[in-house]
Amino acid sequence: MQLVELDLSRNDIPEIPESISFCRALQVADFSGNPLTRLPESFPELQNLTCLSVNDISLQALPENIGNLYNLASLELRENLLTYLPESLAQLQRLEELDLGNNELYHLPETIGALFNLKDLWLDGNQLAEIPQEVGNLKNLLCLDVSENKLECLPEEISGLTSLTDLLVSQNVLQVLPDGIGKLRRLSILKVDQNKLIQLTDSIGDCESLTELVLTENQLQSLPKSIGKLKKLNNLNADRNKLTSLPKEIGGCCSLNVFSVRDNRLCRIPPEISQATELHVLDVAGNRLTYLPLSLTTLKLKALWLSDNQSQPLLTFQTDTDPETGEKILTCVLLPQMPSEPGHQDNLPRCGALESLVNEMSDETWNERAVNRVSAIRFLEDEKDEEDNEMRTLLRRATPHPGELKNMKKTVENLRNDMNAAKGLDSNKNEVNNAIDRVTTSV
Repeated sequence: MQLVELDLSRNDIPEIPESISFCRALQVADFSGNPLTRLPESFPELQNLTCLSVNDISLQALPENIGNLYNLASLELRENLLTYLPESLAQLQRLEELDLGNNELYHLPETIGALFNLKDLWLDGNQLAEIPQEVGNLKNLLCLDVSENKLECLPEEISGLTSLTDLLVSQNVLQVLPDGIGKLRRLSILKVDQNKLIQLTDSIGDCESLTELVLTENQLQSLPKSIGKLKKLNNLNADRNKLTSLPKEIGGCCSLNVFSVRDNRLCRIPPEISQATELHVLDVAGNRLTYLPLSLTTLKLKALWLSDNQSQPLLTFQTDTDPETGEKILTCVLLPQMPSEPGHQDNLPRCGALESLVNEMSDETWNERAVNRVSAIRFLEDEKDEEDNEMRTLLRRATPHPGELKNMKKTVENLRNDMNAAKGLDSNKNEVNNAIDRVTTSV
């Protein structure tokens, strides 16, 4: 009865006895990783309990009177089978950490807004389609994780989370962020990757403490000019969107260290990017750039990625003049970038595709394929020449690694040997049959 801490995690205990309620001095309990499906009805009588961990126990429901654990400061319920939360949960006024990640929650009760002392709230990996507006009452909340749900929007009342530093909303179906997000002046990390964002609110520029902004895999066509107001931004990732341009105000991000806009539709990089003097890594691979601004030479870049198969982080550049504007520009062997053309992909053999070699192994077929093989280089032509020439079928393709070629050659040789051996068996079989026929005929 004087027991203060009890850790029974990662055992094979199928049930907690009702008599645990006699452990009135118990403050910390961990039953995670056991084959439990319920907590005893008497469990809420442990009113000195401050930390309770019941992760990964196939828990289907909480006791309706869970709110009687009024001294609880930390409640971990991750990786269970919870489909709802009891109303009495709102009575846990001293609760600072609540982890409900990876459950089966479809609805969050409005009473969640009554947990005024909550600092960390994890709701990731559930089935939530909305967040109640009452969540805006959590003035002390520091971290909110609602990633991997089915959220179509965030409530405007999220602006009330004035202490929030981390907001994680990855892997949802958000199309926009609420304007109220600009009132989160302490927000440091914002992750909105793998959503359906079609625009980024101008108010994002008011998040003055933002250091990391992840927008990967959305449908953004542009970034707001206000992004240049983010003076503390260190990492900006907008890979795999539909960006056609970047605002010149991007140079205002004076603390920017890593800037990645891989796999977009950019045709140029604004020269003002050189004003981001702390920039060390710039990734623009998979775009449609014809050249780079000369101003990049003023930066102390450690890596400039222009292609997926680039062998070194930095390349040798040459200066040139843009024929349209007359401005000095940078170019190299990887510029201009060539966008992939899906219409041509089906007509081209996969370079080093092993299955094509396995299916057609005879020497005659191999030689015929060599004659008809499509080359793997595309040449740029002047516009006046394009009218006179038919559509080219030459595309630049990655060269297989020597190790790949060696393994492929070995595989092909083994297959040929097997086929020759099979032919030899057939030949021997035919000779035997012919001999038998001759003997039969003579007899």
